[in-house]
Amino acid sequence: QVQLVESGGGLVQAGGSLRLSCAASGSIYSINHMGWYRQAPGKQRELVATITSGGGTNYADSVKGRFTISRDNAKNTVYLQMNSLKPEDTAVYYCYGVITEVIGRIQSWWGQGTQVTVSS
Repeated sequence: QVQLVESGGGLVQAGGSLRLSCAASGSIYSINHMGWYRQAPGKQRELVATITSGGGTNYADSVKGRFTISRDNAKNTVYLQMNSLKPEDTAVYYCYGVITEVIGRIQSWWGQGTQVTVSS
């Protein structure tokens, strides 16, 4: 079993910053790519950012230049630094990881989600 636990969400004013963290634990052999999705009320879940095991990154156009994804492979943790937040960034943010378990199984695991609310 694998668990992903997010932290760092909260309420912030427009223009402010938040840093989300997501730590993976359990029967992990290796972690391939990790990333963040978000889902606003009444909308579909959308990709925010991804990062490969080698550090390659990809961002949604809506967050480019404002958000930065990073990871600490030694800690099995992925981060999302969010700056210049806008009310439209309000959503539940979910982290995921494509993980190879010690038994050899490869699958995606998701965190439980953390709420980010940006007030205008």
